[in-house]
Order: sequence, then structure tokens, then C-alpha cells
Amino acid sequence: MDIVESIQDLPVQDPPVEEFSSADLTWTKFGNSENHDDAALIPYDRVDEFIIGECSNLECPTRFHIERGRKRKKGSLKEYADDEYLEYKLYWCSFGPENYGEGGGILPSRRYRLNTRNRAARPQSMRGCTCNFVVKRLYARPSLALLIYHQRRHVNKSGFVCHGPLDGDAIGPGAKTVPYICNEIQQQTMSMIYLGVPEENILEKHIEGIERYCASNAKVNSLASQYVHKLGMIIQRSTHELDLDDQASIRMWVERNKKSIFIHQDTSETDPFILGIQTEWQLQQLIRFGHRSLIAIDSTFGIKRLKYPLCTLLVFDSRQHALPVAWIITRSFSKSDVSKWMTALLGRARSVEPGWKASGFLIDDAAAETDPFRDIFGCPVLFSLWRVRRSWLRNIVKKCNNIEVQRELFKRLGNIVHGIWGASDTAVALEQLTQDFVDQTAFMEYFKSHWVPKIEMWLSTMRSLPLASQEASGAIEAYHVKLKVKLFDDSHLGALQRVDWLVHKLTTELHSGYWLDRYADECDSFQNVKEEYIASTSWHRALQIPDSAVTLDDKNRLFAKVSSQKDSSIVHLVWNPGSEFSFCDCVWSMQGNICKHVIKVNMICESHQGYQPSMSFQSFKELLVGLSKKPMEDSISQDLSMAWTMQMLEQIRNLVEVTRADDIGTVVNNLPLQWASRKGRTGVGKPSTALTLPSSKRSASKQKTRKRRRLSRLT
Repeated sequence: MDIVESIQDLPVQDPPVEEFSSADLTWTKFGNSENHDDAALIPYDRVDEFIIGECSNLECPTRFHIERGRKRKKGSLKEYADDEYLEYKLYWCSFGPENYGEGGGILPSRRYRLNTRNRAARPQSMRGCTCNFVVKRLYARPSLALLIYHQRRHVNKSGFVCHGPLDGDAIGPGAKTVPYICNEIQQQTMSMIYLGVPEENILEKHIEGIERYCASNAKVNSLASQYVHKLGMIIQRSTHELDLDDQASIRMWVERNKKSIFIHQDTSETDPFILGIQTEWQLQQLIRFGHRSLIAIDSTFGIKRLKYPLCTLLVFDSRQHALPVAWIITRSFSKSDVSKWMTALLGRARSVEPGWKASGFLIDDAAAETDPFRDIFGCPVLFSLWRVRRSWLRNIVKKCNNIEVQRELFKRLGNIVHGIWGASDTAVALEQLTQDFVDQTAFMEYFKSHWVPKIEMWLSTMRSLPLASQEASGAIEAYHVKLKVKLFDDSHLGALQRVDWLVHKLTTELHSGYWLDRYADECDSFQNVKEEYIASTSWHRALQIPDSAVTLDDKNRLFAKVSSQKDSSIVHLVWNPGSEFSFCDCVWSMQGNICKHVIKVNMICESHQGYQPSMSFQSFKELLVGLSKKPMEDSISQDLSMAWTMQMLEQIRNLVEVTRADDIGTVVNNLPLQWASRKGRTGVGKPSTALTLPSSKRSASKQKTRKRRRLSRLT
């Protein structure tokens, strides 16, 4: 095959199929006579479809992960070759590289990979596969991607097939009769065991996964049954107590699970205890859903009941559900300690994806330090009202018996919060509230002791930070409720003061639940799990309620009625419609949660006049008005204010256009032509290999210029 030295000689290939692989492309030797690889040009927007096709190889099914990545900014190079990259990513087969274990030598294959205490067992996913390829987004032509395959076959360094149905030694002796169990099947089986699925159902799904690699027969089914039963027995007999002493037990767990730890600081006289947990799967979700997106924090969970409070970092997945991507266990919330684990977390993410960046952080605690978010992550901070709303509503329902009093009291508290943009005096409003509800002794004692001393701090935070939407608040609350159910079960109350128990619950049951939810949704399997996962937030449940089921009180706008979809005779009453502090009489709302009826009513109120806008929209409006407020007439401040306002409006307009567009190409074609700087225009397109003749006049003029600069500095 002839060797091509220029990308210009490579044709652009765009297979007509939806998902394609290397077999659908024509590969060309690219490079020079000494060093060349197989290469092909495809449209950049079809790279994901190529990767999916490569993972679906029947002979060697696998998944590719990003081993290394780099990025450049457009215009950063004055001179460049035709194969220079704008983005560079090295994809490696997940069955490589070699695993040398903790003993220092290559260990033999095992029939099964079980999560036992014997750390010498070789993980089956590390088979020494050398299959890897590079994806380059070309600097000169960003719409194209150059694929460079360094090794197209799934073989090890010896040249033998090292995984898949064609690998006779992939699972040790008896490979033809022993079913191959990849990490995905094992994680699926473990998740179902942790979630309490019956063993018959687990075995059925386990055999379905094995059949992707080998044909099913009596021997395979028997061995699969033994595997599921044995794995279930190991999980049932496993314990969180590796040592009677809690601190010693945690040290042992950290030593055995280094890949799942991004920071560990033991307790000392000067330093508090800090433990940051993030599994490899959670890291992948952080990079996937957290890049150029929002990250939320469920802070100070279990501050009264756990030995150390739990802080969770959440991203919003493809369905805008809150997905935990890191857990931080610590009692310290000082700026220095928060900066430690944030720096470690950011470093871990950028070690995999150097260009990773968050667009914003959602906090739920007014006392939280916001400087680390801005200084370390370099992004704005938003505030979510869900914790305030939940705390007030739960205590109102618990301490006030009359439902009419509950409605009015919750509405009055909401009016105090809404007054942050008005001229109302908080102290006067609180005094009036105390007088009007003086007979509600239990709640007023709670409110005076817990909220009055710090309410000005909370209102100030709401006034100074942009407020998050109800969809985001509902997603965070849904995670909080699920976490509470998992941890505060009656059977576990005796273990709440042990950190090793908390770590065990997080990394087994909770992690398995979210892994199975995402797997069921992406692979369209486990339909019951998928349906429960989709309907796990009040926002998605509200979308299932038709508009015809909502009736508004157009006369006084005091309430709204929502008819039940299961039983038409049941009607739920939503008091104070159109507000984040609406009160519903359904069971879910009476537990302090944001219910689907409140969200649906607020959706309807947005399109009707006379109802106040949501607090998140009001906060957004205040920011725009603050930027566009007229300063001193005909001043530079007026020009600067106008420039900021127009810049923000343009960014919002572009974001809305991209979100609503079906084809990104139409958006790109409508963008205005942008010229580079004069110096950049003269260098664009110059190949780095271009030869130029030396010029004595040019070199002499450069020397004179340097001489004049030196003389000017002296004088």
C-alpha cells in the first residue's frame, strides 16, 4: 500500500449507516516510510457514532476510554502543519493495558473476578490489549476529524487475541466451557444483588449478558448459576467493619480502594478528617455530564445523626436527574479545607480530560464559602431554595395542626423571601408574623431559635446570588430523599456513628442503584427500573399531568385544583399558586417535598397574567436590570453598563438558538464572519514546513531594530 504524507490526499468518508466501524472505512497509510499508521478522514460530528460502532465488534466486544487528551484554542498557532490538532484524544481499549497486580508480577487468569479480600486476583478487564486509536480535530479544518489507528487488532504484545470469544485463555483453563464475565456483567449482577432482586431474576439477566460472548448451554447455565449464588453469598457475608476501631477500619478500606479515593486526610491535632470518595464510574459521569454544565451540592447531610456530615457533589444527567459523582465526608467547612478537596477533585478530572470545566455551582447553604468555587473552578455560584423550603414546610406540618393555619403561615414565610427585591423591612415582617401566629407556640419557638438569628444571612445570600430553578431544586431534593431512605433505615441506626459503615453503604447499595438506573436507561433494559428512574423527580411526574387537569381560581388567585390521573374523584388543592412556597394537600407535599402538583400549577401560572414570576426568573431579571440601570448620563459607566448588558443578551440569545435548533449546522452557517487580528491573518495557513530563502537585508533590519531598543532602554 502506498504511503500518503499529506492529509490533503485523504478523502473524507461519511458512511451512510447510522453507526459505523473501522470495517466500513477505507484506511490509508499516513506518515513517512519509517513511521506510518492507518488513517482516515471523517466528519467530526460523527466521531461518537464511529466509537459506538467500534465497541460493537462481534469478535471483540469492548468499550474505549479516553487515555489522554489535549486541546488548543483557535488562533493560538501562527504557523501549523495540515495535520495539527485543535483537539486530540487517545482512545484505548478498556481491556488494556497489562495489570501487574500488587505482587509485582503478571498474574495468571482466573475463572471469576470476585470482590474478595484477596487483592492479588487479576481483574479480567486488564488483558493487555494494545488496540488504540487517536482522534484529531484538525486545526485547519475543524469540521473534520483525522482517525489514526496505531493498532486495529485486539491483541496483546505477543500478538495473540487477548479478550472476547476468540480468546481461548481469557478466563483461564476450560475457556470453551466457562462463560466469560466482563466488568459490565459483573457490575450489573452485583447491583441487582445489592438492591435485593430475587436470585432467579438476577440469574436470568446474567445469562442474557453472557450470551453476548458465547452460546448458552447446560454447562454455561450451571456455571452461571454457581457464579451468581457464590457472588451473592460473598456480598451477604461482607461487613463494613474491617477493624473494631473505626479509624483503623477506614485506613484499611482506603488502602484497599486507592482508585476510588481522591483525597484522604486523617485526624490530627491541626488537621480535621477529610475523605473524598469517587469511583471510576463516577469520574466518567463527572467528565461527561459536568463539563460545561452545572454541578450541585447537597451539603451537611446527617449533621446531627452521623459521626461526620456527608457532602455530595451532583451532576444533572441526560434526563436532568441529579447523579452523585463524589462524596466528601468531613466535619470542617472552612475555606482552607474546602479548597483542599476541591483542588484534588478538579485535578483528578483534568488528569483525564485536560479541558474539563464547570459552568456553575449550585449551593444550598447560605453559610457555605463561595470563594473556593470561584477561585478553583472559575465559575459562578447559584443558590437553591430547596433546603429552606423543605425545612419550613416540614416543621409547619409537624408543629401546626390546622391545615388553614399551615397554608397561611407557609405563604407568609414565602412573602418574606419574595421581599428581598422590594423595600420591605425584614424585621418588621418578622415581628408582624410573630404577632399574627402567637398562638402557634411550637412552631414559633422553633422558628425563633433556629431561623431568626440567621435569617438575614440567608436572605442576603438569596439577594446576592442567582437563584436556581424548581427543576434543579426538585432533582437535588429527590437525591436527598433517596439518600435518607438508604441511610436512615431503622435496622442501621446503631451504626450511624461509624464512618466505615457510611462508606460501605455509599459505595455498595447507593452506587449500585444509580449505576443500574443509568444502565437501564441507556441500554433500554430493566423496564421497571427505567420507568421508576424516569419518574423519580417531581418535575418529570408533573410533565405527565395534562393541562386540562388543572383549574385555576381566576377570581382571587388564591388556589388551584389538580385532578388525580388515577382516581378522577380525588382533587388536590394547591394554595398560593405560582409561588415556590405553594402548599399542596397531597401526602408527598405534607412530608415537606416539592410535589408534582405544585410544579404543574406553577407551569400553568407562567402563561397566565396576574401571577408573580418564579423566583429564579425574578433573580435573572434583576441581574439584567442591574446591568442595564442607567448610570450618570453620557459617562463611561453608562457605556460599560450597556456593553455588559448587550454581551449577556447576545450569549443568552445564542444559547437559546443552539438549544432549540434541530441541526447545529444551520446555527453555524448563520454566525457572522470573524476576522483574526492582522498579525494572525498574515500567518494563517502557512505550513510549518515551508522553506524560505535567507535575506541579508531582513536580518540586518532586525539587528538595527534590536539595537535601537537597547539604546532606548539605556536612555
